[in-house]
Amino acid sequence: MSIPLGRGFFFTFEGIDKSGKSTQVELLRRRLLGCHLPVGYTGTPRDTLREPGGTPVGEEIRGLLLHRRHEIDPWAEALLYAAARAQLVAAVLRPSLDEGFIVLLDRYIDSSLAYQGHARGLGIDRVLELNRWATGGLLPDMTFLLDLDAHAASARQQDAPPDRIEREGLELQERVAEGYREVARRFPARVQVIDASREPEAIAAEIDGRVQALLEVSCV
Repeated sequence: MSIPLGRGFFFTFEGIDKSGKSTQVELLRRRLLGCHLPVGYTGTPRDTLREPGGTPVGEEIRGLLLHRRHEIDPWAEALLYAAARAQLVAAVLRPSLDEGFIVLLDRYIDSSLAYQGHARGLGIDRVLELNRWATGGLLPDMTFLLDLDAHAASARQQDAPPDRIEREGLELQERVAEGYREVARRFPARVQVIDASREPEAIAAEIDGRVQALLEVSCV
């Protein structure tokens, strides 16, 4: 099974905290590797990426954003996410796509649109313009929005301690969910809304079908 040489594909996964993004990224990674497709990124085949992170600079910014107990102004927060994203695009995403990798990324621009643009009140259009500038306009081929009620998500168990944003609680997550739905309405061709209240295997099967259709491959 193969895809055209030199043509990479870029898939992102979005959703509120505990919506199941990380699980679905991993399930798709295993599925595509089982189909002998080139999942990964430059220097690290077979792996996936997360935001903020993916580069030394991005990981430092991740620690500042998520694992400190200080307050951060909403615009400072948006700019820090955009800075980490700019580094990821320049150092990892564009080179990987040029090499023909299928890149799987947990969070990307749409997270900033939902969290800072909508939930923080900065405005989706303004945050989108910031991120278009930071990334040179790089958008995913397809985005999977794992749509889940914030109350249902909050009831799910979490192994790791909550990060700075998770500690803000249910009210923020409800606003973020609204933001994601607005993003999906604005970009219906790219953003695929997935019912995340189902069992992980059912969600994975739906995502797998949409990915194979875009890649124009058939792997059973």
